[in-house]
Amino acid sequence: MKLADIGRLLILAAIWGASFLCIRVAVPAFGPGALMTGRVGLAALFLAIIGLLWRKRLIWRGKVPHFLLLGLINSALPFFLFAYAAHWLTASVLSVLNATAPIWGAVLGVLFFRQPLSARLAFGLVLGVTGVGILVGFDAVVLQPDAGLAIAAGAGAACCYGLATHYTRRAEAVEPFANAHGSMWGALLWLLPVALLQPPVTAPTVWQAGALLMLGVLCTGVAYLLYFALVRDIGATPTLTVTFLIPVFGVSWGALFLGETVGWHTLIGALTVLTGTALVTGVSVTKLWQQMYAKA
Repeated sequence: MKLADIGRLLILAAIWGASFLCIRVAVPAFGPGALMTGRVGLAALFLAIIGLLWRKRLIWRGKVPHFLLLGLINSALPFFLFAYAAHWLTASVLSVLNATAPIWGAVLGVLFFRQPLSARLAFGLVLGVTGVGILVGFDAVVLQPDAGLAIAAGAGAACCYGLATHYTRRAEAVEPFANAHGSMWGALLWLLPVALLQPPVTAPTVWQAGALLMLGVLCTGVAYLLYFALVRDIGATPTLTVTFLIPVFGVSWGALFLGETVGWHTLIGALTVLTGTALVTGVSVTKLWQQMYAKA
């Protein structure tokens, strides 16, 4: 892998880490429903423009149920849950909860898809749960009203991503760009009624409107393009290292731009969650980077 590929991987992690910062900034004005409807709507329009430029026509025939289901479990529902949780949880906590997606995927695999429960997998699950407990158990956020619901919503969003992984593995093969593009329109159809029921709370400031624009175009549309390009160029497994990098940027952006406190529990909880994630996915980050260096 070339140095440019490592750079793109870091940029992708920085962008996805920034998504939680944008949510925290914009959700007080827009509310979860309107904010996430705007996010997927902007992403869908951006990907439609890219499709025109690349001459990639989206084929709907026979794919509408697939795009609707994928849009629900991989975008609409987790996006909304994270936006709801952002009323109470910091960007740091949200980004670490997001990193538990592979852990939830493993839990679903054991419960519903006959995946064997090995000692490594079991230890990874225990570490993941322990890490989340450390992260939120020693945080002042747990003292807020409805904090428990917010934590459950963030965990539920990560669980949706785990479910989406199992679904895409078993669904009919669809070209990656079409999956990204079609699922955004599917997510928009799910979220439009929610936006009508939950209109913006107040008129957004320039910064909040900018956060929505960044969230839709950069953190969703551009991020998808970067992600699929990396999968194509370096493979799916090395690209998985982005899971371990997102919390680093999520915590950093929250501390830098929102003044969020990074306590010992934040660092220990994040490291514990990421170690559990590495065990659950069977990924050795050290070996991955060694392989990347060998290909450079």
